[in-house]
Amino acid sequence: MNAPLTHSLEARYYTDPAIFEDEMQGLLTRTWQFALHSSDIPNVGDYFAFEVAGQSLFAIRGRDEVVRTFYNVCQHRAHEMVAGKGNTRVVVCPYHQWTYELTGGLRAGPNIKSVPGFDREKICLTEVRTEDFHGFIFVNLDNDAAPMDEWYPGVREELAEFVPHIADLKPLEWVECPEKCNWKVSVENYSECYHCPTNHPTFAEGVIKPETYDIQPADEGYVLRHTTECQSLDKMTYPIDLESNARAGDYQSWFLWPMFSFQCYPGNVLNTYHWRAEDVSNCTVWRGWYTEGGHESDVIRGLAVQDRETTVEEDIRLVESVQRGLRSKGYVPGPLVLDPGCGVMSEHSIARLQQWMRDAVDG
Repeated sequence: MNAPLTHSLEARYYTDPAIFEDEMQGLLTRTWQFALHSSDIPNVGDYFAFEVAGQSLFAIRGRDEVVRTFYNVCQHRAHEMVAGKGNTRVVVCPYHQWTYELTGGLRAGPNIKSVPGFDREKICLTEVRTEDFHGFIFVNLDNDAAPMDEWYPGVREELAEFVPHIADLKPLEWVECPEKCNWKVSVENYSECYHCPTNHPTFAEGVIKPETYDIQPADEGYVLRHTTECQSLDKMTYPIDLESNARAGDYQSWFLWPMFSFQCYPGNVLNTYHWRAEDVSNCTVWRGWYTEGGHESDVIRGLAVQDRETTVEEDIRLVESVQRGLRSKGYVPGPLVLDPGCGVMSEHSIARLQQWMRDAVDG
């Protein structure tokens, strides 16, 4: 007897503003979100402001070299503390000059010593869970969230194997790519290669071997692993040295639910995607490329340009068409292609991903 078919999510998960708001107030406040690279704040007192789930935050490097993250709001009368990026000895609120240590504790404020019973030891900026994942700084607004190694088992160790120089990497470039689609449409498109052979000829013929491509959901945690081999050297669109290490000829990607991906291109080249949800029909994807020390590389710069002009542009057209289609009254969610043998022409990764999406909304 055949197993029941697994159908794709209904259009409302991608088009309903109420569901989007539920995700902003729920899912995105209790999952690990990428904030910045540690090289953005290399020195004591360096800070970097950013936003997660509609909340303004800032990360700052303390005198003990620890990166901490705080809600970007003064505990006096709610003025924002910092904007953009910079360096400071102490954090001073622009409104009434309440001054905080780099660890978040209140240091001083005009005339506070005149207030009977005022105990500055009890006042501190509100801290946010922060983890350094090979130099990539992630935050989680849920103080009770499990650590990243429980969310993404094995990824930290595997990244070090595939990108042995990861500790020395800094961004060569980050490119911001707006997409007129719900963030989940973009994430889904990234999380399968069923569409690759016909839609990404440069990637499929000049970087990887589609016949070896597979995406495996983790048995535990929230990670999808993409694996494949590189193309034959005479077809590769950039040079690689297969003798440099055991993983030089492999491509592997780790999608960390819900909005980040590490990708190791053949030649041990690190590329990242991180998503930001703008509204129910718009998101932004930052594509990052890295080199040792952030030094210029003609090869990696060329690969980044090739990626933008081929795969990225191709994907933008695809996801924006899907978003328009999801608004069609004629759309009836069809069955996913779940090949028991998995492989590039199967959508078993989408089945798992959509289950996470469904659980986030419906519980």
